[in-house]
Amino acid sequence: MELAQEQIQAALKDVVDPLTGKDFVSARCIKKIEIDGDKVAVAIEVGYPVNTCEAALRTQVADAVSKVAGVGSVSVAVSGRVVAHAVQQGVKLLEGVKNIIAVASGKGGVGKSTTTANLALALAAAGAKVGVLDADIYGPSQPQMLGLEGRNPTSPDGKTMDPLESFGIQVMSIGFMIDADTPMVWRGPMATQALKQLLTETNWAELDYLLIDMPPGTGDIQLTLSQTVPLTGSVIVTTPQDIALLDARKGVKMFEKVGVPILGVVENMSIHVCPNCGHESHIFGAGGGQKMCQDFGVEYLGALPLELRIREEADAGRPTVVADPESKEAALYMDIAMKVAGKVASRAKDMSHKFPSIVVQNT
Repeated sequence: MELAQEQIQAALKDVVDPLTGKDFVSARCIKKIEIDGDKVAVAIEVGYPVNTCEAALRTQVADAVSKVAGVGSVSVAVSGRVVAHAVQQGVKLLEGVKNIIAVASGKGGVGKSTTTANLALALAAAGAKVGVLDADIYGPSQPQMLGLEGRNPTSPDGKTMDPLESFGIQVMSIGFMIDADTPMVWRGPMATQALKQLLTETNWAELDYLLIDMPPGTGDIQLTLSQTVPLTGSVIVTTPQDIALLDARKGVKMFEKVGVPILGVVENMSIHVCPNCGHESHIFGAGGGQKMCQDFGVEYLGALPLELRIREEADAGRPTVVADPESKEAALYMDIAMKVAGKVASRAKDMSHKFPSIVVQNT
């Protein structure tokens, strides 16, 4: 019996993308099915970078197709294409940036900036074009974490700035323009205006993802940014500690009120493993992040350990993902980053460019 495309499609309907939770057929990821006798060639295109998961996806698809009666050999081509996704109603997308993700926390000291840097580097390692905006105006730390201390951005026209580059990602921070020891004694409106300028007057170069390292808390600056910046979604960073979770819950509610989807929660400093004896200690408590996710119906993206090396590598300007890419900690960051990319890919696409601008003039 001659093979038909319908048979192959039927087999692929049962193959669920582990990152989006949708099957490849309903998600319209199947770009080509070619049949030559008992040879089948399938091409799929997913909505996230695939450098680190291409082999697994290829195997997943090939295994499903090879079970169809009459199939002799299967070849699978996998590609990833990141597109712009919907943002808050009434907010326009930022030129040169497809998706903006806010990385936020209810309080300081939970490792939000370290997490932001490593997630950005993990997405870049997966094949995406990534940028980081350091929006922590009173305590910018990305210049040090990404090895850019002492450097200043240049302006090609006296009006806009080119972002600096570190480990393949584009970076902008207020820390590039002030001395490291200079305190930012600005009131909220001034700080908010400065952040908007950093965001809109930076020449971002066709980014798939821009991660914003948000200031801690849920005050005026955070609220204004979440209302006016075109956000595809947000990631909440917390520790298992009850006090941190209390504030993280406020962060979740803030984003919900302004219509920004919560992509998930990262539980940082979840466990400490003694380097001498291997004893595991839940220094800040256990299970708090997972319970919060259950309470709010959001995804638990994963847990990161309280590890001395993570701190040392960030302080030295070479975050874990680039300092030791084969380490267990780097693998955890990569897993969380790909979950975030999958959540973004499953969001509704931005369709604003499909509609013409309507201008009403007096005639």
